[in-house]
Amino acid sequence: MKLAHIVFRTNDLPAMQQWYCTVLDAHVVFGNDRIAFLTYDKEHHRIALVAAGPFAARPKEPAVGFYHAAFAYRDLRELLDNHDRLLALGIKPWRVINHGLTISCYYADPDGNDIEFQVDRFEDAEDAKIWMTGDAFANNPVGLEVDPDALRRRLDSGEPIESIMRRADEIQ
Repeated sequence: MKLAHIVFRTNDLPAMQQWYCTVLDAHVVFGNDRIAFLTYDKEHHRIALVAAGPFAARPKEPAVGFYHAAFAYRDLRELLDNHDRLLALGIKPWRVINHGLTISCYYADPDGNDIEFQVDRFEDAEDAKIWMTGDAFANNPVGLEVDPDALRRRLDSGEPIESIMRRADEIQ
């Protein structure tokens, strides 16, 4: 089983379509004035946008329900390249976190939905699960905010990826 696609209701189809095509480097497979199907890979669609409203506005305060979707990149350089590409287009993350398992950039789409772009620290999911049973994760399961520019400088300096991906609060 795999996650096939995500569907968003929207009152602003053009803005949402442009945003997702930009941030995911996606294209429209089918679209009209009420619906759009987007993909960035061989799948027929990964994102669907439905404008059959008008829909009620999102609550201003956090509410119960879906929180965010996450998209994984192959490596830290690819994640940071995407961060820099989006920043040059005026799309800024509202938060960048080293979770210990991942380094993640969080963005808000035009409707206020959160989207996470991440890179995994561990090549093997079992190693990630083991790390989650340790003290660093138990003491702080959210992680530490990090500066993507500092990550880029460390990466470009030749510092080993394992060192960059390690959280600052981990016991050495």
